[in-house]
Amino acid sequence: MTTDSSTTSADLPPQVVSLYKKHETIQPRAVSGWFATWRWVLVWATQILFYGLAWLPWNGRQAVLFDLSTRRFYIFDLVLYPQDFVYLTGLLIISAYALFLFTAVAGRLWCGYACPQTVYTEIFMWVEHRFEGDRMQRLKLDAAGWGPTKLLRRGGKHIAWGAIGLWSGFTLVGYFTPIRELAAGVASLSLGPWETFWTLFYGLATYGNAGWLREQVCKYMCPYARFQGAMFDKDTLVIGYDRERGEPRGTRGRKTDLGEAKLGHCIDCGLCVQVCPTGIDIRNGQQYECIGCAACIDVCNSVMDKMQYPRGLVRYDTLNGMTQHLTRRQEWRRVFRPRVLVYTGILLVIVAAFLYSLLVLRSPYKVDVVRDRGVLARVVEDGHVENVYRLQLMNATERRLELSIGVQGLPGAVIDPAAGVTVEPTEARWVVVAVRVPPNEAEKAGPGSHEIRFTVEQRPDTAGAGPNRLVEKSTFIVPR
Repeated sequence: MTTDSSTTSADLPPQVVSLYKKHETIQPRAVSGWFATWRWVLVWATQILFYGLAWLPWNGRQAVLFDLSTRRFYIFDLVLYPQDFVYLTGLLIISAYALFLFTAVAGRLWCGYACPQTVYTEIFMWVEHRFEGDRMQRLKLDAAGWGPTKLLRRGGKHIAWGAIGLWSGFTLVGYFTPIRELAAGVASLSLGPWETFWTLFYGLATYGNAGWLREQVCKYMCPYARFQGAMFDKDTLVIGYDRERGEPRGTRGRKTDLGEAKLGHCIDCGLCVQVCPTGIDIRNGQQYECIGCAACIDVCNSVMDKMQYPRGLVRYDTLNGMTQHLTRRQEWRRVFRPRVLVYTGILLVIVAAFLYSLLVLRSPYKVDVVRDRGVLARVVEDGHVENVYRLQLMNATERRLELSIGVQGLPGAVIDPAAGVTVEPTEARWVVVAVRVPPNEAEKAGPGSHEIRFTVEQRPDTAGAGPNRLVEKSTFIVPR
């Protein structure tokens, strides 16, 4: 007699199957080379600009300051008001088209060299390397249990990361609140609640993104990685692996005859994967995770030098260049293809229009006209009809302006008082004026609303660059 000991699936204990792969920490290997040097040049350039520009004095104030409390934005000699928001829009459009153009020509240069995420990740990895050592030492430290050595190294690293994050947050807030006042507030522990919040917020964001998330920001959070493929074509300069030259890959000695061993130039050392900050294998072809940092090029070239093979197994090239064996001259000719020419043309037109509007058409002062709702249209002495208006005069320069106000549109209309107005540098002031129309002209115009135009002109001896006469429309009410 036999007993069936088999069990059905119903008898098995339940199993939990996760649909999400556990994230594995990527520990990139340090690399040196021509492209690594250029990355650090960009790191230094961007950080000197970011940290230094906030402290640069200009005309007795901060050179670049977006003063939200006074609603004035200072950029060297430019003084902008919220009404100049169109220039920010133009700047964003220029940045977008420039990104499209550079991506169509040379791939993700922005991501690999100048993106804040890349720059701060590079800085944070440098700090990590100083505290915990290179890749193998960090992997050993990850596997080791907690002890005094690990606690000291990890603690020191995170303290340094936190300090960099807080200094970055402090500097960023310093572009919106005068940074010297901000520093005094920090020193005296009297920083305002909003400055404190945003300093801590941006400091934590820098610490989290560059220290913890790193490549996950580029792979999962940044939208650019998702739509960049729409801007690539086979003549876009990207980082690629020369499969024809490298395969079949395999280990060998330096003096191995490649023909007899039937091997390509790739020795399958895996260093290109170890140095990649996003953990991809460039030998698997173009991938959206590749940020174009060229670390794999530097390390592969160093291996080729040691093996006495030609450089360029992994290199900047176009897909057509690799498959069709194009020369550099032939590839340069293909740079000027329709897509690139269209992007370039549109970008040049937008830049020219932006500069012309900003430097030539932009008036050194602005005027807003508001009817005074507290004073109705009325008949005053001698039968004149009077309407009262409030004019906001905004000086967009750092010199005193002498302005005169006039009115047009109704015969006989005059301003009371007719005296000129002085507006101090960067001042925005309200001026109350009354417009009076003689009784005979008011009778001719008839009851109801009538269009009038206020003219604001600079005194000739104080006029500078840009339009010196502004016209603003309003309405004049003749009562029944």
